[in-house]
Amino acid sequence: MIKNKTRSASDKASEKTISPEAAAAGRRAENQEVAELPVKGFDYIEFYVGNAKQARYYYEHGLGFEVVGYKGLETGERHTTSYALRQNNITIVLTSALSPDHEVAEHVRKHGDGVRSIGLKVDDARQCYEIAIERGAVSVYEPRVQTDDFGIFVSAAVKTYGDTIHTFVQRKDYDGNIAPGYKLVNSWSGGVGLGTVDHVVGNVESGKMMEWVRFYENIFGFRVFQGFDASDISTQYSALTSRVMANRSGTIKMPINEPAPGEKKSQIQEYLDFYSAPGVQHIAMSTKNIIATVSQLKERGIEFLSVPRAYYESLKERVGLIDEDIEALSRLGILVDRESKGYLLQIFTKPVEDRPTLFFEIIQRKEGASGFGKGNFLALFESLEREQNQRGNL
Repeated sequence: MIKNKTRSASDKASEKTISPEAAAAGRRAENQEVAELPVKGFDYIEFYVGNAKQARYYYEHGLGFEVVGYKGLETGERHTTSYALRQNNITIVLTSALSPDHEVAEHVRKHGDGVRSIGLKVDDARQCYEIAIERGAVSVYEPRVQTDDFGIFVSAAVKTYGDTIHTFVQRKDYDGNIAPGYKLVNSWSGGVGLGTVDHVVGNVESGKMMEWVRFYENIFGFRVFQGFDASDISTQYSALTSRVMANRSGTIKMPINEPAPGEKKSQIQEYLDFYSAPGVQHIAMSTKNIIATVSQLKERGIEFLSVPRAYYESLKERVGLIDEDIEALSRLGILVDRESKGYLLQIFTKPVEDRPTLFFEIIQRKEGASGFGKGNFLALFESLEREQNQRGNL
């Protein structure tokens, strides 16, 4: 989110290539408990995009975000343009390069528009960074202290899968809206009820998922909250395996997917082929009224995956009594799954980039539901495969 015009020599030297498994090797004794990094939640998500001004329009008028900050030529930034947008507790940053040889331009050339940084809210960015490095994480940049009239802002970043990074964000002594360097903007277009980032999902290469599970266990102290294998997520043609990494408070959930062997190409492999690397597959955003939120999003032109009518014919038998009108859920294509503690409702957009890579999930959790809709996986995967087939990629 916050970048200096040039990186220091120590930053560049520390950004070396190393596997997460090798990085974490020897950092703890077998079965030794690793203290969890004190991550409080998601702070922001930054996208590198080809044209931030045009991308802003989609997120503002399509998804209902408010533009709250701007950084570019008019503010003295000579290398990039960034727009910060917010809806309730969700903050996204859209950054594009002003020259073809900038690292942002190279990222977009390789991946298309996509997520570069997952910002993690912490009380002490330096402490979290130093612990992560000591445990084997690879540095992207060392702690940076920035000040302006609103106070002190501290950030530091480490590598994760592909070209994705995790940025520790410390703003406890900062009263500004975004971060130093941003001009405050008020451009409210009306929200659609999106409240928080529920989870962020990453796709990695076949055979690499458990390496990244160990990375989050050994470096962040996170745990496997839930796991799914090919028997859980498969169709006639393709399959995947997944592990949900989470902190103990549940404020951070980051599933990791890898493709599993199948007769044809899975949606995970399609993503990897077009993104040219592991990366963020989708971002789930919560709402307290999914019917109202999805209705508004469709009116704004957001496209969602379709669900066959037959899915809803047995819905009552599968999930029991729910508050929502089944006909309304069917009309909108919203999936429902029951857990022991409650039930969840979810729907997935079509890819939001030209490449079939990133998409969004809208989710509502009811009666304490905290899982990931295992009962919906077949319907979801079949919907994804129908879209793949239309693209000629199945």
